[in-house]
Amino acid sequence: MDEHDLFLAELLWHEGRGDHTSDACPGCPCPTLTPPRYRCQDCLDSQLYCGLCIIQNHIQLPTHHIEEWTGQFFQRVSLKTMGLHVQLGHAVGERCILPRRAFNDEFVLIDTNGIHEIGLDFCGCTTSQTHIKQLLRARWFPSTSTDPQTAATFRILHHYHILSFESKTSAYEFYHSLDHYESFMHMVCEWCHLVMLKRSGRGHDLGGVAGTSEGQCAVLCPACPQPGKNLPGDWQDAPKAKGWLYGLFLAIDANFHLKRRTVSSDETDPSLSRGWAYFVEERSYKSYISDRAGDVQEKSTCSNHNAVNMAETKSSQGLAAMGVGTIDCACHNMKCPNGVGNLQKGEKYLNMDYLFFLSLRHSTVDVLNVSYDIACQWHKHLWSCMLSLPPSHHLNYLARTIHFFVPKFHLPAHVSKCQTIFSFNFTRFVGRTDGKAPERGWSNINPVASSMKAMGPGSQTEKAEHSAAFEEFDSVIASENRVAWKAEMEAWEENPNDTTVTNPLEPKGIAITQASAHLSLAQLEAQELEHGVDPSLHPDVSPSVLIASGMDLEEEHVLRTRLSLRRKIESWRQTQLLYVPSVHVLVAASATSGLDNAELMKLWLPSALNSNTCDSHLQHTEWELRFAQAHDALEELRQSFRVHCSLLTFKREWIRGQGANTHAQNALTRVHARQKVDWRGRLQDLSDDDVKPLIDPFATQGEGRQRLTWIWMMDGVDSRANGGDVNGVRVEWCKSRARALCWAEEVDLLQEEMHRVLQFFNWQANWWEGQGVLQAAAQDEGLHAYASQQANIRRHLTAHFRSIWAPFISPQDILGTALGFKRGSIEMVDRFGKYFLPKFFSSG
Repeated sequence: MDEHDLFLAELLWHEGRGDHTSDACPGCPCPTLTPPRYRCQDCLDSQLYCGLCIIQNHIQLPTHHIEEWTGQFFQRVSLKTMGLHVQLGHAVGERCILPRRAFNDEFVLIDTNGIHEIGLDFCGCTTSQTHIKQLLRARWFPSTSTDPQTAATFRILHHYHILSFESKTSAYEFYHSLDHYESFMHMVCEWCHLVMLKRSGRGHDLGGVAGTSEGQCAVLCPACPQPGKNLPGDWQDAPKAKGWLYGLFLAIDANFHLKRRTVSSDETDPSLSRGWAYFVEERSYKSYISDRAGDVQEKSTCSNHNAVNMAETKSSQGLAAMGVGTIDCACHNMKCPNGVGNLQKGEKYLNMDYLFFLSLRHSTVDVLNVSYDIACQWHKHLWSCMLSLPPSHHLNYLARTIHFFVPKFHLPAHVSKCQTIFSFNFTRFVGRTDGKAPERGWSNINPVASSMKAMGPGSQTEKAEHSAAFEEFDSVIASENRVAWKAEMEAWEENPNDTTVTNPLEPKGIAITQASAHLSLAQLEAQELEHGVDPSLHPDVSPSVLIASGMDLEEEHVLRTRLSLRRKIESWRQTQLLYVPSVHVLVAASATSGLDNAELMKLWLPSALNSNTCDSHLQHTEWELRFAQAHDALEELRQSFRVHCSLLTFKREWIRGQGANTHAQNALTRVHARQKVDWRGRLQDLSDDDVKPLIDPFATQGEGRQRLTWIWMMDGVDSRANGGDVNGVRVEWCKSRARALCWAEEVDLLQEEMHRVLQFFNWQANWWEGQGVLQAAAQDEGLHAYASQQANIRRHLTAHFRSIWAPFISPQDILGTALGFKRGSIEMVDRFGKYFLPKFFSSG
């Protein structure tokens, strides 16, 4: 299009009143005091009329779109709100003496130009037809036969009928039903291109369309840091504890559903925008790819990533593009300017390198957090590959803080080393970012893939719970361990990509082998047999020995035969009667009830008796022994979990074959059964949900939402005594600390994003107001009207977000007058559902 400016100027001419600036309504027979303020978008006549005339002109055209001049711009109004009521059952212009309003005065009519709310009156005369017949006589098809409130015109039903038959095989036939397919599609492309230029303010620029630079027509993310637009003036001087809030989160991904066949060429079907929005400028991009087509891509040293290892093997026969690669903002799922490009031969590094550096060409933020499925491989030679790009694409990476991550969903597929180094969960100053924004966007764009072939979220409760969980866990850790572990974590957080710094999230000890697992099992069995040995009874039995013996008998019913157990109980009973004579009556009552099974015999320990029938000294003795017994049971339970998880990991990585798997599963079953037997009946408050390992290799819950149960939050859990797993506790303490910090950071980050959104829309409203040119010429009025309308949209957006966020941010945050504004605890909203921006940008 060589006449960009001419076409764009004519589009903007219609945003104002044009040549129709008279104060007299041309439809009125004589001048009135009511100035003409209304026009119809669908009528051929663009003249302005007064309200009475516009209603009179549309008695037979109730589905037309009416606009009202506000003094600065046009805004949409409906004929129903202006007072138009369509009368059925009578001739046009004739009123019924007994009109009947539609049900609840709510009626919706669907036509080819949209969905309309209609003021509708049925005829209520004695000779009138039914409501259904009145609608059908008007060529409106009702949706129901009882009190219809919705109808569709015969015109749109017929139109859709033809399209549904024509489009059953391909998108081409769908559009072909309109006739003049090629010319129509050309008009559609040109129209969309002009609307993009119009919405980005290119018609208001003195340089015209020719002065448009690459990426200038893209819609910027209002919540991401945009220096000069939504950041404080001294943001670069913020300390590290606050400076991370001004960092940019990027996500890299590819979509192979969005293929494009080789059906045309750049010469036959050139792009109109030339890289002005999201797609890169094709000529330079293809030139760079072709110049390095012979480069061999390094194979993955991590897991067998198909995106890396099979990039050269993907079939591209008949395809001009196998898919697209994108650079998104990782938090809000908005594409970066010049962050989209076609992939000619799989997901190759050189394609993603070009898109990455081009999208950051004008960025001045100091902190970059980059998420990519294969970041562990892609980032290795990134800076050396940058040197092959034009100097304008180079990034001063030495003056910035840049972190690389793997999205949380993809991280489990990587080797264990990557799962800590490239984890969002264990890195400071990233909040609860997950890096999966591109995948969410693909779900919306994939449905149009068939057309393209032929031609982008916790609450305050979570933060409080994770903070409390870490504080509880931290309180039982020895002070010397706490100091040492915190120092290790802080050193690693400062240098997460430095391999010379010890990673505290990786276990230091040697994993338990099968031999050591068998040894641990043997030790556990030996302890059980030791607790079950018959006590040596003596006439001078002390109270403590008596109670301990009774508690041992409670457990011996699973180890001894019934006869042997009965003999031991009867022998122990003789000594018990010396200390608690009242037990004699209870034993006699039990004997008459027919309970012959020894394992069902009640021992009547002090805890089962009333306090007035038992010596308080005996009760205290049993309490002390029970308390110690509970701790012993918990330690045995923790030991069983360590063995169980070790065996699970060993089985998953090394056991193959049916026989070996059967033996391994039997061993796991024995350990699992021992966990259940050990605690049931000992601790009454221990529920099934509490019986969980310290580190579960098969946990289904996300890492950022995991919590330890109370059995791992007891004094001495980090002690080396009795085989304590200090290494495992250290790793879990570091992870628990990272989880608590991430949730606290997410609150700060979300509040900062709210502040940025308000500032961005305020800046954008001021920018649009500055584009309006107040001159008498009709063309300039159109420019001013459109600028005022766009500014008004941003003002409404600002007011809308300020109203819904008012409970969560302070007035100081809204005004943005200080850099170090206070960020309190707020109720967090879902990050991926809080910005509904597309619907606000759909106007004009």
